[in-house]
Amino acid sequence: QLQVVESGGGLVQPGGSLRLSCAASGSIFRLSTMAWYRQAPGKQRELVATITSGGSTNYADSVKGRFTISRDNAKNTVYLQMNSLEPEDTAVYYCRRVPTGSWGQGTQVTVSS
Repeated sequence: QLQVVESGGGLVQPGGSLRLSCAASGSIFRLSTMAWYRQAPGKQRELVATITSGGSTNYADSVKGRFTISRDNAKNTVYLQMNSLEPEDTAVYYCRRVPTGSWGQGTQVTVSS
């Protein structure tokens, strides 16, 4: 089982940037497809981006061209670089091994002026 800890959230103005990190424990990390999800207040959790063990990526239409998912297998860490942030990106962001994996506590991202 892969345990994860998310960090890097905060308050940022519209148009700003943040980089989220997800530190994972377990030797299976390098073989795992990892994903970032988010959940806004009053909304269902949604998939934001995925990255396979080989580095192939996929994004939700709402973040394409603004967010970049990457991984560092030497550090057992997956990242989410978020640029051109919008108020609609405000949510708690989670990472997880897919298709099965435990959830972390998440990290809050708030985009507001």
